[in-house]
Amino acid sequence: MHEIVTLQFGQQANYVATHFWNTQESYFTYGSDEESPVDHDIHFRPGVGADGSDTFTPRTVIYDLKGAFGTLRRDNALYQSEEDDGRNQQCKRPGQPQVIQQPAITPNEYQTHLDSGLDPPRLTTSSVRYWSDYNRVYYHPRSIVQLHEYELGSSIAPFERWSTGEELFSNLDREHDLLDKDLRPFLEEADHLQAVQVFANADDAWGGFSSKYLEAVRDELGKTGLWVWALEDGARKTREKQLLQSSNVIQSLYSLSSTASLYVPLTTVPVSLPDYITGFDTSSRWHTAALQMTAIETATLPSRLKNDQSARSRLDDFETILSNSGKRRIATMDLSLSNSNAAPNGDTAPHDDRMPGLNGHAHSGHDDSDTDLLELDIGFAPAVPSLDPSSRRGTAHRPTGAVFSQVQSLRGVFKSTLEITDVNQASRNKRSAAAARGVRIGCHQTSLLFPLQSSFPEIYSFGSGEGKVAARATLSASANVARDVRALLDLAPRIVGVEDREALVEGLSTLAEEYEEGWSGGESDDDDE
Repeated sequence: MHEIVTLQFGQQANYVATHFWNTQESYFTYGSDEESPVDHDIHFRPGVGADGSDTFTPRTVIYDLKGAFGTLRRDNALYQSEEDDGRNQQCKRPGQPQVIQQPAITPNEYQTHLDSGLDPPRLTTSSVRYWSDYNRVYYHPRSIVQLHEYELGSSIAPFERWSTGEELFSNLDREHDLLDKDLRPFLEEADHLQAVQVFANADDAWGGFSSKYLEAVRDELGKTGLWVWALEDGARKTREKQLLQSSNVIQSLYSLSSTASLYVPLTTVPVSLPDYITGFDTSSRWHTAALQMTAIETATLPSRLKNDQSARSRLDDFETILSNSGKRRIATMDLSLSNSNAAPNGDTAPHDDRMPGLNGHAHSGHDDSDTDLLELDIGFAPAVPSLDPSSRRGTAHRPTGAVFSQVQSLRGVFKSTLEITDVNQASRNKRSAAAARGVRIGCHQTSLLFPLQSSFPEIYSFGSGEGKVAARATLSASANVARDVRALLDLAPRIVGVEDREALVEGLSTLAEEYEEGWSGGESDDDDE
């Protein structure tokens, strides 16, 4: 079935993943004459509930700190809690127990309406206190893993430093073997594992925790795909906080990219946003996660489509295109949205293989010019941090570097079938201009639009309510990666400890070289300044 098992590490990761699971839930159909375009077996697992009924829950393991789960509990309407795990059993001591009970968190109105089978009210940034406040799916009790050693928002023992996450993983794994206890049951249920998908905070202690975790996963699974969505906070912060987060990002990039088969950094606050993004609150994780997830869910949609053969693809096929005969495992993400009833130029677009290309001219066969590479209007590449206090968010609006490869996922009618075929074949044709430039492109298009549920914030000026929007997302391997990695390398000697510095600098320098090979002209060093 080509299953994908998901791992979730940290607050922003769980905000993004909650939107992701809500979107997958929206693809379920319940009428006898309806068929979902999505293969649910890829991301969901069958089971049997407490009452003997059949269940379908996400193939995921959710890690977060004490107090971070809000009203979400291991027991729910489908499953009763399993017995306390070994860690809790070992914490019990002989003698008279002393019970210290914290006040229960009251469910918000949205959740109480869902539980009662009523139409839920509109959510607001003030009513979303935790990622569980807008959650619409049931999880298996094994999916919920609360780490009691640290508490969310603690000022006494903050979970901020990369080394803190490393240490926590080592201590827990030594005592319990985390993979065997938490992940292995989900892996053993998979008939033909396609990949492990990871949502992880990269700029705090979760970067260290997930790095050690994925090292163990790589040892266990060999060459199985590991896709890491590395989430970084792009909001303004104090110099001290910026230094700490930059150090965490550098170490996460070095460690996670060497373990992952694909590493995609995504900022919570893109450098610029188009006019159709309205009411976007950069301080709300609910908002920033929704924008990030729109891109992630769109880019990976081909991996779970059921019957649309022309749009289907596996994640390892994406990896092959993006690496492009090299060792490139870092990609940048871009997104663009449009009205579901309109083509990119605003006109209604019929399903016609004879329709013109995006340049307005009739398609002429093998036109693999630079227009085959999509340039979209929302870029998620994090701004390179700067130690200059006069700089607001680091380097922005950097010139676009040469693109080595790009995977495109289109939701709506943007290209004809002939155009898509030509784009996909051009880079394989030795006589084509794309092949001469060494560019590899993979394009996938489906009519399945991006759904907007009641749990999704109203940040798009079109498709509000429970509507749908057309979307395009790209994953690209380009020379921009080398530029950004080298900018981080310039910071490393000043913010990374001496004991880690030498291996880190050498490793990232080698990584950057993969995105410079074959591209010696067109950009001077002055472009980086």
